[in-house]
Amino acid sequence: MSNKLEVQDLFGAFSDSDEDVLISAPAPIQSKRLEPASTLPSNPVNNDPSITKRQRLDLPLDQISTHDSTGLQDTAMEVENADEQPSVVIVDDFGQNVDLEYAHADGLIPSTESATTDANGVPVSSDKTTGVDANGSAVSTKEQLVISHQVRHQVAVPTGYDYTPLSHDKPPANPARTYPFKLDPFQATSITSIERGESVLVSAHTSAGKTVVAEYAIAKSLLQKQRVIYTSPIKALSNQKYRELLQEFGDVGLMTGDVTINPGASCLVMTTEILRSMLYRGSEVMREVAWVIFDEIHYMRDKARGVVWEETLIMLPDKVRFVFLSATIPNAMQFAEWICKIHKQPCHVVYTDYRPTPLQHYLFPSGGEGIYLAVDEKSVFRQANFQKAISALGDDATDPTTGASIKKSTGSSRKRDGSTKGPSDLFKILRMIMVKNYHPVIVFSFSKRECEANALQLSKLDFNDDDEKQLVKSVFENAITSLSEDDRGLPQIEHILPLLKRGIGIHHSGLLPILKEVIEILFQEGLLKVLFATETFSIGLNMPAKTVVFTAVRKFDGKETRWLSGGEYIQMSGRAGRRGLDDRGVVILMIDEKMEPNVAKDMLKGVSDPLNSAFHLTYTMILNLLRIEGVSPEYMLQGSFFQFQNSVRVPQLIKDMDIFEKRRDGILVEDEQLVGEYYQIRSQLELYRRDMRDVLNQPAYSVPFLQPGRLVRIARESTTENPNGDFGWGIIVNFVKPQQPKAKMGGNIKTLTEEPQYIVDVLLNCAPAENDDSSASSLLSTSVQPCPKDIKRGSALIVPCLLNAFDGISSVRINMPKDMRLLASRRQCLATIKEVESRFKDKVPILDPIKDMRIEDALFQKLVSKIHVLEPRLYEHALHNDPRLPELYSSYESKMILVAKIKDIRRQITQAESVLQMDELKARRRVLRRLGYTNAQDIIEIKGRVACEISAGDELVLTELLFNGVFTDLTVDQTVSLLSCFTFGERSGGEDPTVSFPDTLKQPLRILRETARKIAQVSQESKMTIDEKEYVESFRPDLMQIVMSWCQGARFADICRMTDIFEGSIIRSMRRLEELLRQMVAASKSIGNSDLETKFTEGIAKIKRDIVFAASLYL
Repeated sequence: MSNKLEVQDLFGAFSDSDEDVLISAPAPIQSKRLEPASTLPSNPVNNDPSITKRQRLDLPLDQISTHDSTGLQDTAMEVENADEQPSVVIVDDFGQNVDLEYAHADGLIPSTESATTDANGVPVSSDKTTGVDANGSAVSTKEQLVISHQVRHQVAVPTGYDYTPLSHDKPPANPARTYPFKLDPFQATSITSIERGESVLVSAHTSAGKTVVAEYAIAKSLLQKQRVIYTSPIKALSNQKYRELLQEFGDVGLMTGDVTINPGASCLVMTTEILRSMLYRGSEVMREVAWVIFDEIHYMRDKARGVVWEETLIMLPDKVRFVFLSATIPNAMQFAEWICKIHKQPCHVVYTDYRPTPLQHYLFPSGGEGIYLAVDEKSVFRQANFQKAISALGDDATDPTTGASIKKSTGSSRKRDGSTKGPSDLFKILRMIMVKNYHPVIVFSFSKRECEANALQLSKLDFNDDDEKQLVKSVFENAITSLSEDDRGLPQIEHILPLLKRGIGIHHSGLLPILKEVIEILFQEGLLKVLFATETFSIGLNMPAKTVVFTAVRKFDGKETRWLSGGEYIQMSGRAGRRGLDDRGVVILMIDEKMEPNVAKDMLKGVSDPLNSAFHLTYTMILNLLRIEGVSPEYMLQGSFFQFQNSVRVPQLIKDMDIFEKRRDGILVEDEQLVGEYYQIRSQLELYRRDMRDVLNQPAYSVPFLQPGRLVRIARESTTENPNGDFGWGIIVNFVKPQQPKAKMGGNIKTLTEEPQYIVDVLLNCAPAENDDSSASSLLSTSVQPCPKDIKRGSALIVPCLLNAFDGISSVRINMPKDMRLLASRRQCLATIKEVESRFKDKVPILDPIKDMRIEDALFQKLVSKIHVLEPRLYEHALHNDPRLPELYSSYESKMILVAKIKDIRRQITQAESVLQMDELKARRRVLRRLGYTNAQDIIEIKGRVACEISAGDELVLTELLFNGVFTDLTVDQTVSLLSCFTFGERSGGEDPTVSFPDTLKQPLRILRETARKIAQVSQESKMTIDEKEYVESFRPDLMQIVMSWCQGARFADICRMTDIFEGSIIRSMRRLEELLRQMVAASKSIGNSDLETKFTEGIAKIKRDIVFAASLYL
């Protein structure tokens, strides 16, 4: 591989005249002031989603009989401080395409469009330029592959900042760190930013070499005798990074809460939570810190913990400089602008789409016999191959839109899990990978149990030779020597060694931590050829493989089963391809259901997920901010990335509004007031009719009348692209109620889609088509159009329709021919429809909703009466029969659409310019006052100071239990057991664990739930949105009995037999419990209660033993 662009030429290629200076979004507060809300259109028929059907029915009819002129008043907004400069500008914008040459490699299959492999993994190809070497691997004589990679630089600087372009900088005579290899362009650019003492965000793919930039910042700090902090999102990654940096720099410490090593070191590795805690407590360490490195900054979008990153970044002093390491994110510049704004310092963004090892993406259809190249190294989507893969789906494939099976007449069913005869799909894929020497391979699954089941499928295979087996045994035995003899006999430890010796590993959060670390070490050393892992393996840990396999294309995200997002796919597939070792990285996606091309493209080629704020208020945050002088909760809200992302939209919204206002003012309507009156009546009538239609189309009322031969009117909702959605009258041919879609597994929770809808086959007169097939291939969609009125004969198609497409059910039924597949039969039916329309003079009778369909609902009858009142008003209006009406109505409707858009934009601007979450802050403050954590002046009280010490559990409930003396009356074992409810968050299957609880556990749990219920009620009274039942149930008692036994000296093997919860989950919860106990010690100390302090300290001593707190192998 050769780099055609010399690094030193990167900046020389750009002169000052080439620099683009882009003005960024202004500060969120001073842009425009809105007019009073009274000037907004007050027409209740503007399709306002906030107005319910019931509210529409309750509106007096006389309110809509007059013209509402306010909708047409000038909505222009005055600009306040229009000449004010923005707080941030973007400068030094340059980029370069870097061409890199890669030796040609066919990957798993020769790179012809139609190439596949047979069942044994042998390439099937007509490519004459491909030979075979002595090992049976494909060898190509083709020319080298050239891939262009983009390197882009921008910097956000405060207005008025004296910025010098990077191109003016010369390399330092004595750099803080040198490297034995030539730096990639993005690395050189990032290091130049650090050399001049300015923050930088590096956005690049996994394995691109971002660590080089972080190491340079550490070296620079150490050279200048300054302290540097390296933060990571998880403890495991902190431990691993500590080991790496210790070997590299020596003067390194570690702080993760449960482990503290050399806290006085110049370079400190810690979790983000520890850094936040240091900031809230005013640690002296922060006075000496010059640089803070945030690894995996894209983790900031995590819903649960992302807020910790925002709190930390807002609280850090302005003098600190930052290095942000991130996967590729599309809105990296927006993040840099935020950093520049809150810390008044430049922040560079260096982006590259460079991959050291190009990736090939393949599809393996379930039940198929080969793989298909879907996306090549140049990110070209192979449409023909994709279609072949979908066509090759086996008998067990499903259609995600209906959940129905896709049945085929030939071929045996060979399921992904191997439950039928013949080898499983996974077995076939791994056999092919091993034959072609494309290991090591990571197989990603989306549940822990599936991960283990897949590994057990291959337990009879052996990928290691005798020497490798001996090495695995040696590493494994050395690792577990620190464990007691009892712990070494744990089933998980005994059962996994045979697998590891065969070169097969498992990695998920349910494993014992020491086993996960052993497996990571074995994988890094090349002693594991196949690793079955869950998604967490792709976060942070630098452990690439040659091949990555996905066992599914959909995942359960806690709420629903959905397609993988582009960002998730990029994160996991990025593990494929080892820098300097592999010519290509291979990704294989196993598909077992139909997939639209656009879904596949979004996944395989889609952009990364944007870095969106997950900021939310917490009581710990509010109380800590009230305790610190000079800051406030409002300060945190105003400075949040959440607020910034909303306010940054204002300039574009104002531009859009100006455009719409000019368009609105350019529409002149003759007799506008009269047209307005008619528009109001007709719009309201259309809404009532739509509400009525929704009721009529409910299965309970409509299904009894879906007999073949009945006439139904079909109307698809009109859109800008398809304004004509009225198909007129059609004939019901048949209807079916589809089967309930298959359940998709997500952990232990099964989720089903909404109740299946009825699909009705309706014969319609459609726009002429090239071939007059008997039926349309999919539900009524934009691909099927009504027949234009000026065309005598259209296509007689049988179209599947949902009930919501019905615009009327007629009382007329006709006799139908027996075989509707015949074109003559279908055309005969359409002729009959025309005859019916002619006989009834285009007023085909419809079923009476009350007499025929027997709808007795009072609200529906009120709806019918409203329609009966409005229809005469419409028909008697002066414009109803006016020949100018169509033109006048169309113009006025266009104008009102613009008025509605302007109103919506004004609402968005108002929302963006106000401090978001302020109402929630007020509600939370009310809760704190009512519970006695703060006084009427929002000055923190003793209860509030105690709550500030607690972050590992619900601070309010724990503080209430502490002050109510609940822990005073409990034994140490009971206390620790009760606290486990705050640290275990998983939902376990099976029966309610409290059924077998003794009274010594039931009583404390009852008090805990009563306390939680009281806090939920106070929260509701304080106008907080909270579900009382859900809140109370969030304190899960599943581990209470297990923790009680552990405190009483039980062996770990004994407590594992008490539950089906994974061993790793038990240990993770116990470690969180130890952290919570330490916080309870601090809380007790703050109120001077030495007895409780002693009790919680004893609790720590009781649980902190054996394998639960075995030291990390990285330390």
